[in-house]
Amino acid sequence: MRQPPRYEAAASRYMVRAMSVDETTRKAAGRILAWYEAMGVDAALEEQPLDWLARAGAAPGAQFKLLADNPTPAAMPSRPPQPTPAVPPRQAYAPPAPTAQPSRQFSARAPASDAGTNIDLTGARTLAELGAMLGRFEGCGLKSTAKNLCFYRGAERASLMIVGEAPGREEDLEGKPFVGRAGQLLDKMLAAIGMSEADVHITNIVYWRPPGNRTPTPQEALACRPFLERQIALVGPKVVLALGGAAAKQLFDVADGIMRIRGKWRELDMGGHKAQAMATLHPAYLLRTPAAKGMAWRDLLAVKAALK
Repeated sequence: MRQPPRYEAAASRYMVRAMSVDETTRKAAGRILAWYEAMGVDAALEEQPLDWLARAGAAPGAQFKLLADNPTPAAMPSRPPQPTPAVPPRQAYAPPAPTAQPSRQFSARAPASDAGTNIDLTGARTLAELGAMLGRFEGCGLKSTAKNLCFYRGAERASLMIVGEAPGREEDLEGKPFVGRAGQLLDKMLAAIGMSEADVHITNIVYWRPPGNRTPTPQEALACRPFLERQIALVGPKVVLALGGAAAKQLFDVADGIMRIRGKWRELDMGGHKAQAMATLHPAYLLRTPAAKGMAWRDLLAVKAALK
């Protein structure tokens, strides 16, 4: 960065006088030079150009010397050298010796399912008795967060039994399965094949609403399964229709998705009662995906044919 000549001359004069003037003047000169350095000046020039090549091997500025004990604002005070800490020699890593841990035993079955299987449901000879036993049942955690028990709606004995996934908000408030928007669509689907609520028995794989309408866990479904098996035996259906993937997986003990297992007949044996069974799409899914209603309609026509 080239500075105007007047600044170059002033810098030169201060540098020359720094060799003979007092300490205060030297410090002032040092501060000026530090300011020039901070501004980008890298050489001090006279008003007339100098032939540096004629100076032989002398470096520019060799005749000037600033005292080392005059710190400048642009330079930070140097710290005394610190001794380098000794680094211990690197040793090979040796894993810690294993310590003895107390053995822990876990049950192969969830506690909730044990609570369900310990109840003798053979004494329930009617749905009313089964519902009373279900109301006293404390083996499913969903009961603590739900408002009402959603047992079933429809006929006590029917040739068609429909099993869904779980109650929703409207069902939890009313205490009956499939009474919300999905239930209204289900009623329309049944009406399309000439059936109504009086001709079918409708329930879910769990009898209480999961928080946030989430899918019930396998443990929650397993806790309610003994009641569902007894319920199927009391209803005595000819055909069991599973709505949605969660219900189909629990009833048929399969891991495939609903699109792979829907529309296929299976033999279902639950609670000592044998029936034909099929899975189809859940009405809630059909509300979100109207284009899939054609597949559900084909499944309903197959159910209608099987009931004749």
